Amino acid sequence: MALINPHINFNGNAEEAFTFYQSVFGGEFTRIVRMKDIAGADVPVATEDENKIMHIALPIGKNNTLMGNDVPSFLGKVNENENRSKISISADSKEEADLLFNGLSAGGQVEFPIGDSPWGSYFGMFRDKYGIEWMVDFAAQ
Repeated sequence: MALINPHINFNGNAEEAFTFYQSVFGGEFTRIVRMKDIAGADVPVATEDENKIMHIALPIGKNNTLMGNDVPSFLGKVNENENRSKISISADSKEEADLLFNGLSAGGQVEFPIGDSPWGSYFGMFRDKYGIEWMVDFAAQ
């Protein structure tokens, strides 16, 4: 079965955002590539973009990876208030759901407080302080 791993664009603060995500999920980055690392005659990189993130990856759990990058200045800015797809996390317990919800939503905007949902799961939804939308869900089996 194929895996689906989210990839997020940032306006120059990908490293800050991923350090925050790492503080919540734990783990170690498997890869950090800066724009200057790919620079060459065929791939010019503006001075202002040299230290921006070209690729960053944080494994989450056994089979998932959260990935991201900074958008190079020549492409303009990402609209951080656009209607993005949400990243959905399926927690293994209510305790884990609370930990992830409270950690990731810190400094953000809660859209649906975590708690028992009308459809029977333990659920919450928010936009984090970097504008990324998340859903946390725990469904007892």
